[in-house]
Amino acid sequence: MNSILCDRLTIAFTKSPTQLGLQGKTVNRIWASILSLLFWLSVSIAASFYSVPNAFALEYNKEILLKADFSGRDLTDSSFTKANLRSSNFSHSNLQGVSFFAANLESVNFEDADLSNATLDSARLIKANLTNAVLEGAFAASARFDGAIIDGADFTDVLLRRDEQNKLCKIAKGTNPTTGRNTRDTLFCS
Repeated sequence: MNSILCDRLTIAFTKSPTQLGLQGKTVNRIWASILSLLFWLSVSIAASFYSVPNAFALEYNKEILLKADFSGRDLTDSSFTKANLRSSNFSHSNLQGVSFFAANLESVNFEDADLSNATLDSARLIKANLTNAVLEGAFAASARFDGAIIDGADFTDVLLRRDEQNKLCKIAKGTNPTTGRNTRDTLFCS
């Protein structure tokens, strides 16, 4: 069986295309197909080695990450539940859907961060910098914001305790540059 295959390959490579009964256009099409197949095969192999997804969820639950630098990163759907992140930097980060449940976020920099639909319940955002942050749809029912900077932050549809909302209304000012919403309006301040 192998000798028949070898004989056919030998004939195919030792004879000219016209001797095999193939026209010039047909030969060109065959070579074009072979080269195209090799090109796409090499592209797919290269892509599998060098492509890294933009975002994939990471777990930092119960970690101690003091002064950690997460600035400018896409951490969509990651989890920092009960993590100690005191003085960490999340500025300009995509934090959509991230869980900061019961996390220590004291003096954390969230400037220009997207915290849409994040879980901030029971988190301590004491002295946190939320300048121009988007918190739309975040769950922050038992979060504490003592001394937080919220200039230009967007709190649209954020679930807050009434006492925390009143505390934030006393210092609320500015307009969010991303959403164009006034901070006081998003907190329903009177």
